[in-house]
Formats: sequence, structure tokens, C-alpha cells
Amino acid sequence: MENPVIELKGLTKCYGPLKAVDDLNLDIYKGEIFGLLGPNGAGKTTTILMMLGLTEPAAGAATVCGYNATTQPIHVKRKVGYMPDSVGFYDGMTALENLMYVSRLNGIPEKEVRLRAVEMMEMVGLGADMEKKTAAFSRGMKQRLGLADVLIKQPEVIILDEPTLGIDPSGVKDFLALIRQLSRQQGLTVLLSSHHLHQVQQVCDRVGIFVGGRLLVEGNMDKLSRNLFAEETYVVHVTFKQPVASPESLEQELLLQPAVKKVTIAGNAVEVACAADITPGIVRFFVNRQFDVTGVQKKEYGLDEIYQKYFENNLTEGTAHEKHGGFFKKSFFKRYNKQ
Repeated sequence: MENPVIELKGLTKCYGPLKAVDDLNLDIYKGEIFGLLGPNGAGKTTTILMMLGLTEPAAGAATVCGYNATTQPIHVKRKVGYMPDSVGFYDGMTALENLMYVSRLNGIPEKEVRLRAVEMMEMVGLGADMEKKTAAFSRGMKQRLGLADVLIKQPEVIILDEPTLGIDPSGVKDFLALIRQLSRQQGLTVLLSSHHLHQVQQVCDRVGIFVGGRLLVEGNMDKLSRNLFAEETYVVHVTFKQPVASPESLEQELLLQPAVKKVTIAGNAVEVACAADITPGIVRFFVNRQFDVTGVQKKEYGLDEIYQKYFENNLTEGTAHEKHGGFFKKSFFKRYNKQ
């Protein structure tokens, strides 16, 4: 396997007695979209700050694009674009002027400044709005402009910290589609931090579940669901025209079928939990026994169930390390994205 673009080994951060990040080990590879999923206060922002060289770990190391983030932060800075959850611009300037200003700060040659800025604006879908002042921009438009700001220096890695906060559902869908498109077309490696389960599941190749400073598990949806719900990975819900006449007998017969682990019968509905996807076989089972099937729904465990499994007793709000993270990410955004 190729070397990881982001490599975190034993990464630990303490604020006094609080262990904000605890022995974090994680590899992220080129072109991958990785979702760091966890509630507020989980340690996501603190992890990102250590990856950017903006705060030092108490132990361990973060290596990004082959550079140690603590000892070689400038090298990391040249390779990585960072967008926090709240992006600020000069309201009295147009979107294009803001982006041209950032281009110059990043050392882009003057003859290329306007061309590069226009290209970025069009890439993020703001080509028709580049002459508008950013004071008139909606939250979603500002996030798109923030993405253009991040991309202006052509980074190899982009880190997005809660990028969809405050955006309407339609805007969120478009923004996530843009992230996936950019990653696939340009081979960008993306780390997306969020506590929005559905959004992470929509766009990420892998996710890591982060709580209390610890990475509890990581993998794609199939891997996570298999690990957590090994005996009930698939659930088939079948409804009939009439109530089930002999539920106990039907339950016993279903439990004899391969891969069936649990059966629940209520009125005219049967729910069958299985270790494999045997939906066609379940349907045939009922049809062959002359049941009038009116509906079949297949359920696969997703992030909602995984989230509940890990977090229902661990949700925390406003812990000290996230407060530190909120201060750092807003203070360093403009300076970080300048080489």
C-alpha cells in the first residue's frame, strides 16, 4: 500500500489535567475523503490544530505530506489548505477582490493573480457573483468562497472543520457534491470534521468515530456495520394484506432459514434481522407460502445506528479543549492560508 498522506502516530494533547486527544493513530491516503465524526467537545478541532502545526502535541507526531507538523509547520502550510467553520472576508471588497488579495499573500505571480482567482471562483460555482461585495453573500456563498480561498494555492490536502454549519439543505447537498467532485478530479485528499452524520455518510470514503479524545473505530460503512452489528447487519421489513395468522409457527420457520438471526412479528408486518443480505430469499419464502406481500423494505445499518451505539452515553458539550480549538481556528485561519 502507498504511503499515507496524513499519518498520526500516538498523537496526544493535554490542557492541564484534561487529555483532549488521547493516543490517536490514523492513516489517510491520497485522494481519500475521510470524515472525522464526533460530538462537540470530542477533540476534533484540537487534532486538526496539531496536524497544521498550530499547537504542539504532548506526545506522538503528526506527519502531513511527508513533513512533521510540529518541526516543519511551514512545509505543511504550503501543502495544506484549511477552512474553519466560520470564514471571514472583507465585506467592503468584492468576492474577486478578496480572492485576488489572498492570491498575492500566497505569493502567486501578479500576472497570474486575476486569472487564478477567476478560475477558482468558477470552479466553486461563484463565477456569476465574483463582482458582488461579500457583505451581500449568504452563508452558503461564503463557504464556497472559503473553499476557493483554500484552493487558490493548489494544495495537496484540504482540511474542512464543520464546513456546512448554517447552510440550508440544498446548499449542503451542492457543497458536498463539489467536495467529492474536486477530490475525484484533482486527486485531493480531504479531511472533513463534522457532527452531522448524514452529511458525512453522503460524501466520505471512510469515517473515524471520535469521542472523549479517543478514536473509537474507523473504516467504511460496511466495515463499521459488520463490526457493530455482526449478527444483524441487514434487516428486511415485510408487510402483508392481512395479519399473520400463526406468528409463533412463522417465527420458528423463519429462524430455520440460512443467515436469519431474529424475527419480530406485529400484526401484518414481519421484521427479519439477518447476517447477510438475503432479501430475495425472504420474499420468495413468503410468496411460496401464499402470503399477499404488499411491501418490502431493506434496511442497512448506517451512521445513525453506529453513532447511537458509541455515543448515547458519551455526549459532552463545551469541554475545555473544544473551547481552545474554537479560539485557535478563528484566530489562525487567515494567517494559516497564507504561505
